[in-house]
Amino acid sequence: MSEKKPIRIAMIGTGLMGRIHTNGYKRLGDFFPEYEYRPVLQVACSRREEKIKAFAEQWGYASYETDWRKVIERDDVDAVDICTPNDTHAEISIAAAKAGKMILCEKPLARTLDEAKEMVEVIEKAGVKNTVWYNYRRIPAVTLAKQVVESGKLGKIFHYRANFLQDWTISPDLPQGGDALWRLDVDAAGSGVTGDLLAHCVDTAMWLNGGIKDVSAVTETFIKERVHQGSGEKKKVGIDDACLFHCHFDNGSLGLFEATRYARGHKALYTFEINGEHASIRWDLHDMNRLEYFDHSDDSIVRGWRSIHVTDGDQPYMNRWWIPGTSVGYEHSFIHQVADFFKSLETGEPCHPTFRDAYETQKVCQAVLDSAASRSWKDTGVEWVEK
Repeated sequence: MSEKKPIRIAMIGTGLMGRIHTNGYKRLGDFFPEYEYRPVLQVACSRREEKIKAFAEQWGYASYETDWRKVIERDDVDAVDICTPNDTHAEISIAAAKAGKMILCEKPLARTLDEAKEMVEVIEKAGVKNTVWYNYRRIPAVTLAKQVVESGKLGKIFHYRANFLQDWTISPDLPQGGDALWRLDVDAAGSGVTGDLLAHCVDTAMWLNGGIKDVSAVTETFIKERVHQGSGEKKKVGIDDACLFHCHFDNGSLGLFEATRYARGHKALYTFEINGEHASIRWDLHDMNRLEYFDHSDDSIVRGWRSIHVTDGDQPYMNRWWIPGTSVGYEHSFIHQVADFFKSLETGEPCHPTFRDAYETQKVCQAVLDSAASRSWKDTGVEWVEK
């Protein structure tokens, strides 16, 4: 067996995503052993030394830093994984690109469209490998949905609908800002559910159904003020707690999207459904290993929704895992993205979604926010190339 080529990883940010991404790197060699490249956990970075030292020891990083700028300067780093709040994505990724590092960035790409545009321009000028962690594409049932759509089985698409429902910010006593609650601080997050939840829905939708042309949206912030953990004072809440929008896709179909953090009883209900002239498909994160399929060409006496358990070895990614009938979980979608990124190093092909792809998603999110603010339809300017 030829010796593996190491890719030395720098992990910037040690919250939930830092742990999940690290798990992906650690599992790659176990389940994708033939790949030419292998990840090396070189350095982890976070601002507080006590925290980052413990993280590096627990997860097996060779070293740690408390200043991301020092990480970028290091000669023993090949790829930078950005798992920090949204307000740092642009600065870190631009610096990493100028230093010639590969970049793997958490979603959304940036807080604003202007930030995202600059990131794409710098990354493409530098010519560095890049990807953005829209992981739901890599859930086997969702990847199978892509194959079904591309096969033409659905026929002409008429409708795409999706929602992403949570309930964790309902309490008015919940503060904003700080390590755990930066998503409620507009300066750190850029937006609320639009960038955090709907961005996932939009990425999946355009991957499955093509570009979104225009949108009409409404947003709401239910709690207008919250205590900021930085100052201890009450501060206006600038993020959207809920968002609804409808849209036209390039292929003529209509889209309907909803996201909220105020749906009591839902922790992470993400669903989508596509209706075509011949057939329909739908998927639910709460039953993530199943894809539901309705085919109108079935005999009428047995026609109905069928439930496809996506666990067989000839279905996407499943030849890497267990016996048919047994399931994979949320964390496997990140392992699959790590695998696809490392495979792209061998083939020279981009690992989608790239920064350019994520920029198109950012266009839709910006149009949604602009539409809600102006109470009018907004063109997205999306230039989508189907992947």
